[in-house]
Amino acid sequence: MIRKAGLVAITLATLLASAPAFAASGKLVLYTSQPNADAQATVDAFKAKNPDVTVEWVRDGTTKIMAKLQAEFAAGNPQPDVLLIADSVTMAGLKRDDRLMADTDVDTTGYETGLYDKDKTWFSTKLITTGIVNNTRAAMTPTSWKDLTKPEAKGQVTMPSPLTSGAALVHLATITQNPALGWDYVEALAKNGATASGGNGGVFKAVAGGQKAYGVVVDYLPIREAAKGSPVNFVFPTEGVSAVTEPVAILKTAQNPEAAKAFVAFLLSDDGQKLAADMGYLPAKEGIAPPKGFPSRDKIKLMPFDADKALADAEANKKRFAEIFGG
Repeated sequence: MIRKAGLVAITLATLLASAPAFAASGKLVLYTSQPNADAQATVDAFKAKNPDVTVEWVRDGTTKIMAKLQAEFAAGNPQPDVLLIADSVTMAGLKRDDRLMADTDVDTTGYETGLYDKDKTWFSTKLITTGIVNNTRAAMTPTSWKDLTKPEAKGQVTMPSPLTSGAALVHLATITQNPALGWDYVEALAKNGATASGGNGGVFKAVAGGQKAYGVVVDYLPIREAAKGSPVNFVFPTEGVSAVTEPVAILKTAQNPEAAKAFVAFLLSDDGQKLAADMGYLPAKEGIAPPKGFPSRDKIKLMPFDADKALADAEANKKRFAEIFGG
């Protein structure tokens, strides 16, 4: 009888171990900086996999989302279960303030080091890289960041300002963390007559319209517009690119952590990454086909980036950049 009871216990344990986890259910509150159409597509795709979850979502720019959330923290009543916002530096700040829940069970296979927090409090969901755009009538086609400091590019380079663009601030931190480039490179750009103002859209328009020959810009603008006939070419420089990665994270105050974990798992899954590609963005996970016009993920080199250092250096970086470029 003892032996039979033991066998029954082992069989029951095996069945429980192989049984699927309970499906997520209930209300999930999402705060996101995705464009409205992308946010709706993300929610619809998640709900198709998790039909018992009702998703309420709030969409705005990352700066406004964070202002709303900080006000809720101050009132002691944070609303979201999960955040899906523009950049890992903002997530590093939330982690520093002990606002994020670790999700140690999520599968990060296929995500290189640096694309998620080492303590698994936030996870990148896509890559919006910054590289070089040139007008197809320009004197040269750059291959390196340093090409923008050559005589051929004198007075012909424009870039978004890190004083106004989050992606540009991440790019500045990435460049200055790279010992082969650093602040010497930033100063060389300024000495070569590069200008910095506004955001990525203005940079793209200046290069596409021929006012400038070269620009520092996020990838999808020139890649999408080149496919429509715009006279531009996008370059992934040999040293690598910087990237904002639209990370996702669960708040420690989440009312429905199980649904939040299911949401994170979906975004990092093959299906979630294929959704990112369908939206026109580079998937963060290796092995997922990129959108049309993009090289495969293994052909794109990311420059090393320390989000915690970028957070600590942010104000000093802005001040030094303003001193170099004016602003």
